[in-house]
Amino acid sequence: MLPVNCGSHSDYQNFVLKNFRKYYPDPDSISRSTWDIIDRFWNLDLSFTDEFMKDKYSVFGPRPRTPSCMQRSYLLSIDFKIASITDWVANLKVNPLYAILSGFEFGDTPGVGTFYDFFSRLWDSDEDNLSPHVHPLKSKVKKPKTKGTKAESVEKATVEQLLPELENTAFHIDDQPYGSLFKLYKSEFLEKSVSKGLINTSSLALAGDGTPVVTSHRERKHRICDCASKGITDCRCNRYFSQPDCDIGWDSSRDCWYHGYDLYMNVDAGSDLPVFPLFHPASKHDSHGFLHNFFRLKSFLPDFHVTKLLLDSAHDAMPYYQYCRRAGITPFIDLNGKGGRPPVYKNDFTIDNDGVPICPAGYRMRRDGVERAKGRSKFKCPKVSRKDGCITCTCENPCSNAKYGRTVHLVMNDNPRLFNDPPRSSKEWKLEYNARTSAERSNKREKLDFKLEDGRHRSSKMWYCRLYHILMLQHLDAWNMPNESTLKMILQTT
Repeated sequence: MLPVNCGSHSDYQNFVLKNFRKYYPDPDSISRSTWDIIDRFWNLDLSFTDEFMKDKYSVFGPRPRTPSCMQRSYLLSIDFKIASITDWVANLKVNPLYAILSGFEFGDTPGVGTFYDFFSRLWDSDEDNLSPHVHPLKSKVKKPKTKGTKAESVEKATVEQLLPELENTAFHIDDQPYGSLFKLYKSEFLEKSVSKGLINTSSLALAGDGTPVVTSHRERKHRICDCASKGITDCRCNRYFSQPDCDIGWDSSRDCWYHGYDLYMNVDAGSDLPVFPLFHPASKHDSHGFLHNFFRLKSFLPDFHVTKLLLDSAHDAMPYYQYCRRAGITPFIDLNGKGGRPPVYKNDFTIDNDGVPICPAGYRMRRDGVERAKGRSKFKCPKVSRKDGCITCTCENPCSNAKYGRTVHLVMNDNPRLFNDPPRSSKEWKLEYNARTSAERSNKREKLDFKLEDGRHRSSKMWYCRLYHILMLQHLDAWNMPNESTLKMILQTT
C-alpha cells in the first residue's frame, strides 16, 4: 500500500519532543557535539520527500516506511560516520537517539532490506549501473613522466570535438538514473541555500575539479570467452566487470594507480557549496569530465547563470576560451605550458608565460589597462621614468622615439587563451583564481569529513545515493542555526 504521510514538519518535531521527554529527560546528558546534529535535523524539513515519492510505491501490499523518515535516517548515518547499512540498522535497534531522530518508534525500526528497497526507489533505472557488466577492455592510462602531474587523456575525441557535441545536446533530468536523487537534493537543499543568499544564481562563479574515489583495491573482471582453453592468453575479447562504471586511473596527488571513479564536482566559489556532481571512470581526464558535467548543469539548472569559470591547468585548451567568449563567461584558467605561445608578436616582441609581452631588451612590459571596446590590453615600456614632471625613457637601447616609450596592444582575438581580460599578470585575476580552491575544499569535505569512500559499494546506484546525501549534509551544515538549541530549551522548561 502507499506510505502513510507522517504529516507536516511540526508533527515530526512533536514526535521527537515527546520521545525525548521519555528517553532523555535530562538534556545535559547528551554531548554538545551531538546536540549540534540534533538541532540541524530538528530544523530540517523533509516533507517534500513524502509527496515526491508517493508514486514510487504500490497501492497493494503491506504499509511501507515513511520515505522522509528513511531519508532522514540515512542522512543521520552519514553524519554519525556509520558507513555500513548493517551497522546502522543494528544501532537503530539499541540506540533510542538514532531511532527518534529518524522518526521511528524505538523498538520498531526498519531492517537492512528496507533501506535497500528505499535506495532502489531513489534510482530511476532497472539496472544498478550506468553501463553493462560485459564490455571490451579499455585503453590503459599511461603513467606521467613528471611527478605530481596528471595522466594524459585516453579519450578518442578531443576537447575541440567533444565541446560542440555536448553544447548542442539536450539533456533531460528525467532520462538520468540519478534524476530522483537530484530532484530531492535540488528542492530540499540547493534551492534553500539559494533562498538563504548563500548562492547567487544570477552571477555564479563556478569552480570545477575532479578527485579520485577509490571503490576497491583492484579491478575485478573475468573472461567469458573460451580463448584460454584454446591456449590464447592475451585475447582482447569482452570481459565481465563487477563494477562496469569504474576503471583504473592515475592519482596525481599520491602518485599511484587506483581503481574507482573520477568524481567531477562543480562548486559555487563564493560559498564552497556543491552545485552539481558527476561520476566518471577513473581514466576520464578532467578536461572531458568538466564538459560532461557543465552542460548537464546548464540543462538541469537553467536558472543558474554562470559568469565566471575557475579551473586548473588540466582545462587549459583553446576551445574552452572560445566557448566562454561566445557564452559571455569570464574564464580564469591556469596555463599548463603545453598549449604553447606565439614565439614572436608584433614582429619583435615575445610573450611571457602569463601573457605579458617582453620587449626586445628583455624586460616585461608594464600593464596599462584594458580597452574593452576595442577588445585589447595595453602595455607600456617599463623603463619610462617620470621625475620632476619630465618623462624620459631610461633604456640603453630604446625601441621607440616616443617620450612615453613603446606601447603594445594585445588583441584578445589573436589568442584568447593568452590574452584575456583581466590579464593573468593582474592582481584581479590572481584574486579571482585563488577562489578555485573552493572545489578542492568541497572535495575534501566529501571524502574526509563525510567519508565518501567508506561506503565500499559495488554499484553506481549506491555510490550516487551516498554522494547526493553527503551533498545534502554539506548544504545543511552551511545553514545558520540558532545560537541556543530550541529543542533543548523546550525540554529544560518543561
